[in-house]
Formats: sequence, structure tokens, C-alpha cells
Amino acid sequence: QVQLVESGGGLVQAGGSLRLSCAASGRTFSSYVIGWFRQAPGKERDFVAAISRIGGGALYADSVKGRFTISRDNARNTVYLQMNSLKPEDTANYYCAAANADDLVKRRDEYDYWGQGTQVTVSS
Repeated sequence: QVQLVESGGGLVQAGGSLRLSCAASGRTFSSYVIGWFRQAPGKERDFVAAISRIGGGALYADSVKGRFTISRDNARNTVYLQMNSLKPEDTANYYCAAANADDLVKRRDEYDYWGQGTQVTVSS
């Protein structure tokens, strides 16, 4: 089992940057694909990015491609989401999730464990 805790959210002006962290417990962290999702009020939880088990591959939603970068440090059991050039439409609660999968996946139902989320608010 994996427990995930997100941090790093906050309030930032449009054009600014934030780095989110997802800290995981458990010795098998490197066995999981890790993804980031986000959910704005009244909307569904959408895929943002995912990173492969050893960090060699990544997948991004079109809406964040070129602005967000996902990375991981398996020695620290942590995955990061660097968010640059933030826009008001990036405002949401951001969740990290772990998938026991061989390939990068982006469907919610493919992820087995979820964190509690961290709020990101981008003001215009």
C-alpha cells in the first residue's frame, strides 16, 4: 500500500510559478507510475501529468504541455510538479495518485491510491 501527501499549493499571480510535491510512504514507491490530477469546483477530476516508474518517460495533458514539468526522486519517495506560466484556469485542487501499471496511464480508474490534494489558486 502507498500513502501520498501533497504539498506546495498556494495563491500565485498569473504568470507565476509553483512547485508541488507528492511524498509517498512505502518501500515500493518506485514500482508505481505517479500521476497528477486536478479538480476545479463543479468540474470533474482531470489528468494533468504522469511519470514512469524510473522517471524515464512522462505524459502531459495538452492544456499544460510546455508549462508544467513532472519529475521524481525515488530515493526521496517524492514526485514533483513544476508549474510555470500559471493561468487563472489552472486554479484547482491538485491530487497525486499512484498506479500499479507498466505504462504511463491517464484514466482516473487506472490509479490505485490517492492523496488528499493541495489547493492552487491563480489570480488574474
